[in-house]
Amino acid sequence: MEIKMEELDFSKVVSEDLIQLDLQATSKIEVIEELTNLLFVNGCINDEEGFIQDVMYRENEGVTGLEKGIAIPHGKSDYVLKTSIAIGRTKEPVEWESMDGNPINIIILFAVKNADKTTTHIKLLQKVAVLLSDEETIEQFQTLKTKKEFLHLLSKHN
Repeated sequence: MEIKMEELDFSKVVSEDLIQLDLQATSKIEVIEELTNLLFVNGCINDEEGFIQDVMYRENEGVTGLEKGIAIPHGKSDYVLKTSIAIGRTKEPVEWESMDGNPINIIILFAVKNADKTTTHIKLLQKVAVLLSDEETIEQFQTLKTKKEFLHLLSKHN
C-alpha cells in the first residue's frame, strides 16, 4: 500500500515546541546539541548523548548541508522514541559542509526511529527535499519571523 506524498502530515513530526528561531550555537556540534535538547525535552528521544553520536556518525558519511544556508542532518537511532523533526535558525551562519560551500543558518534535524527508517523517514526526507528544491521556499525560510510561519511553510505543500 503506497502512501501518497500529500497525505504526509508534518504536524505529526514537528510542532512549535520543536522550532527554535534564535539558536545560540556558533558551531555545527553546538547546533546539533541544541536541537537534540529540544527533541529530548519534548519526549522525542530518550538519550541526548547517544542520539548526538548517531547524528555525528551520519554526518561523517556525507554532506548534509544543502544550498542557500540550509542543512538537513539526521539521526536514525534506537534513542528515538518518536520520529520527529527539530528546526533551528542560528543568529550567525555556522561552518558546515554544504553543496555550495557556504555556511549554514537554518538546520532541519531529523530524528528517526530505527523501526521507521524505511517508511515515514524516507517519505518525510523526500518531502523536505522537494520543499528545499524550491528556491522560493528556501528564501522564505530565511525571512520567516515566527514558528507558526515555519509550520505553515512546511505544510503549505501538503
